Amino acid sequence: MPLTQLFLSTLDITLPVFAMVFIGVGLKRLGWIDQAFVNTASRLVFHGTLPTLIFLSLIGTDLDSTLDPWLLLFFALATLASFLISWGWAAWRVPRHQRGVYVQGAFRGNCGIVGLALAHGMYGEAGVSLGGLLLGVVILTYNILSVVILSIYRPHGGGSRHAQWRSIAGHIGKNPLILSVLGATPLAIVEIELPVWLATSGDYFASLTLPLALICIGATLSTRALKRSYAAALGASLWKMVGIPILATAVAWWVGFEGRELGVMFLFFASPTAAAAFVMAKAMGGDETLTANIIALTTLMASITVTAGVFMLRIAGVI
Repeated sequence: MPLTQLFLSTLDITLPVFAMVFIGVGLKRLGWIDQAFVNTASRLVFHGTLPTLIFLSLIGTDLDSTLDPWLLLFFALATLASFLISWGWAAWRVPRHQRGVYVQGAFRGNCGIVGLALAHGMYGEAGVSLGGLLLGVVILTYNILSVVILSIYRPHGGGSRHAQWRSIAGHIGKNPLILSVLGATPLAIVEIELPVWLATSGDYFASLTLPLALICIGATLSTRALKRSYAAALGASLWKMVGIPILATAVAWWVGFEGRELGVMFLFFASPTAAAAFVMAKAMGGDETLTANIIALTTLMASITVTAGVFMLRIAGVI
């Protein structure tokens, strides 16, 4: 395939996702949607439509060909490695009071929305199924490691670490995305099919997920926030959008992953910082302004870095 055609086909994958994000920016500026809409829609996505999308994708999956324990283990180890690398860099270059949110912003990606949307755009339902399996690992590792780093650099007087761990364990145990994976996996193993009317209704409901979530991401972006702590935000954003995706994807290819598995892992590694990082930083006394900066900057960078990464991997013929 000629390079021009390959590049245009890459844009066909990434541009629809980021176009929806920038539509969200425009709708917020026009006043057609407000913060109340964003809050309500975000709750609907997190508690309803996204779990439904993951459940329906997994229940129709052939787990014998999709479930790869080595893939899940590698992704968990790669996430841990990216966390430790970001922490090491922050300990050397970042002021102590910013280290917790810096590290969280540098390793915690928005896999549940942006990563899953990109996987769907590249591989269709097969990409969503594989991404849904990875989300179980994502939710556990991201939440646990975020608590670790934010607790270590937490300002004094914010409650006991035991209470923090108990709280995060409760959140993980009640997380709708984890519950959807746990609920769908046994049904996929025994190959149970839903009634046609239920599957169709579920598809209608699940189809709201990606456009609604991406619009909400765009509506929450604020370039004004970038005026503060810009240097630290830029450093964390470069790690998140350039350094970690290159290192993790290169190692994944080196150990033998390719094709759909390598592609989905790259999209997850290259996803911009998750909005949940802001909520956790604020709840644990971290620098929420720096966290907002990182989220905004990585989201703006993603349209370029993800497109370039997919294009290069497709040129190399590994995905």
